[in-house]
Parts: sequence; C-alpha cells; structure tokens
Amino acid sequence: MSFVSPLLSRPGAVAASGADSGVAAHYGDPVREQRALAEGRAAVDLSFRGVVTVAGPDRLTWLTTLSSQQVAGLVPGESAELLLLSVQGRIEYDARIVDDGERAWLLVEAAEAEGLAAWLDSMRFMLRVEVANVSEAWGVLGATRRLDGLTDIPGAGPVWQDPWPHVVPGGYSYAVIPEDRHPGLERPWFEHLVPADRLEEAAELLDAEGIGLAGAMAADALRIAAWRPRVGFETDDKVIPHELDLLRTAVHLAKGCYKGQETVARVHNLGHPPRRLVMLQLDGSAHTLPAIGSPVFLTTDDGAMKPVGRVTSAALHYEMGPVALAVVKRNTDPSTTLVVKGEAEGEEYAAAQETIVAPDAGQVVQRPSGLLRHP
Repeated sequence: MSFVSPLLSRPGAVAASGADSGVAAHYGDPVREQRALAEGRAAVDLSFRGVVTVAGPDRLTWLTTLSSQQVAGLVPGESAELLLLSVQGRIEYDARIVDDGERAWLLVEAAEAEGLAAWLDSMRFMLRVEVANVSEAWGVLGATRRLDGLTDIPGAGPVWQDPWPHVVPGGYSYAVIPEDRHPGLERPWFEHLVPADRLEEAAELLDAEGIGLAGAMAADALRIAAWRPRVGFETDDKVIPHELDLLRTAVHLAKGCYKGQETVARVHNLGHPPRRLVMLQLDGSAHTLPAIGSPVFLTTDDGAMKPVGRVTSAALHYEMGPVALAVVKRNTDPSTTLVVKGEAEGEEYAAAQETIVAPDAGQVVQRPSGLLRHP
C-alpha cells in the first residue's frame, strides 16, 4: 500500500507525483511557499522518505567498511552522507546518516529503502548489527533551519543536517568556485524525524510558532539552486560520484577499502569523469518547464544540433525564474548556450550554462596546484 501523508488533507494541498508521491506538491501558492521555506518560515513534508535503521554495537564500523564514507567515529546527533557503490564505482545508494547513540538512521529515497535494507541484511554475517526498514512508522519534515520545537513531540527521532556544500574531512571539491561562494550556503538543510502518527500534531505545533507548510516543489527548487544532486534525478545506472561533485560530502578519499573504491581513486587521481553536472538558466518565454530527461543539445558551427546530455531536474525558482540541473558530456564548452528540446513539437528552451563540476576535474596526481578547490 502506497504511503499517503495525513498532511495531504490540509486545505489547498495538491498531491505530488513520481518520487514525491504521498505528500503535497504545494498548498496553493508554490512561489510564496518557496520564499517562506527559504526564509525559515515554513517546513516541508518529506514523509515519502525511506527510513532504514541499523542497531547494534558494530553498526558504525560496519557501515564504514561497506561505504564510501568514514562514519566509525560518528557521535550521537552528528550527521553525514555515505554512498554504496557498485564494483564499477557507480552509485547504488546515497544515504543520509545520523546516529542517536543506539542506532544509525539512514534516510533515502522511497524507492531505495526496501532494497537497501535487504542488501544490508545480507551483509551482516556474524557482526552485531540489526537492520530494519521502518519507513512506514516515520515521517520527515524538512526546513532550512533546525526546528527545535519538534523535539517536544513524544517519540521524536534525531535530526539530519545536510553537510552540503561544505567539504567534509577526506572529501574533495570538484566545483569551479571556492566553498565560501558556493550557492549551497544559502540553503542550510535539516530533516527532522517525526513518528508518522504524529505528523498532524507536529504541523499544529509548528503553526503555533508561526511556521507554515510548504510543498515538495518548494524544497526541490531550493535544492536545484543549491546545486544539490538527488538520487533518481541526477543519477542513472552509469553515474559515478565525481560527475555530481559528491566527493565533497559523501566520499572519504583516505579511508580503507570498500566496493567501488578503485574507480573512485583511479578517476580522481589519473582520469576525468566522463560527464559533469551543470545548472541551466532557462529561457522563460515559454512559461513551461522541460520534462525530466529532456535532451540537451549544443549547436555546432555548421548549425547542426549535437546531443550532449539530459535535464535531470527543473523548477521555477522564486528569484531566478526557470532553472534546471543537467548532466552533460565533460568536454561541452561551458561558455556555449545550450538548447533543451521539450516534449511538444517545436518546443525548445535556450539554456545558459552555470558550471558546477569543472571540465578538467580529476587527474590530481602531478597536475599544477590551484586548479581545483579542496580543503
């Protein structure tokens, strides 16, 4: 049975679809909600999130051996991001992790929870760990600040704080700008675990504090403006962390062996990621947005349209207008205006690039210093 948030019964709520199914896309005024969320005056229902817990004394060292991140020293209340990769270094799971001293909480996309829990359970062997998919029992409320009032909710869980866009210990930035100029700094992000049967109570408590509700559309628009990749959108079956600048938050380059490490190290030290994440400033004259997966083209000198990538996320931002994230070929000229082709006949969007991942990212061994930003 599909999850349906009780907050969908709120006045004006319009149901989301796709990966956000079960919560409100908006409550009647997406742009106003987005501004309120950005300013810390609203929270967003993210209860479509999958929640997997790992209990037991070996949980953090075990997750460290399996993943791209060093979480063995995670203290109660501390947050991190980790990846579980294929042998080829491709992203299979991207998990937000926060530990409460007794169990580690992994927050993932809804479609990932069942598979993640099953895979982790298959890897327990003789270790003292217990894995559980508790998605149905928990709701998630997101905000651009910590909502301390939610700790008064009986049985409230921990709060995950997004490390993005900071370069965590052992991480590395592939961005073309320094951390102190990264747009992600304008979007601090917190995800609060609340018992699913107390979501209404949580919303009423927030309302009493002057904090309203925003829909999932608002959260996604702020995410895009922050250059923050999302599994199922910016990822496909070929993506490696380097292409999305995920080495900055989700990979520890000096930790011990894990599945996919060889690819991570080889591309970082000796090669270049084949594709790179870009932000697109879209021509808004069409008053529509391109669909996810819309092809992105470069116009060649002879007027031909050369495919170079695809749109992965798109939204109407309350300040910037229509924006999108796209994954394009590494050698795509960053200064060239691209064209996104829509679903309708003749539907096209001119798209100015905003470079996220540097075209020359990678190959850090024996290269001149100062070309890429790192801690």
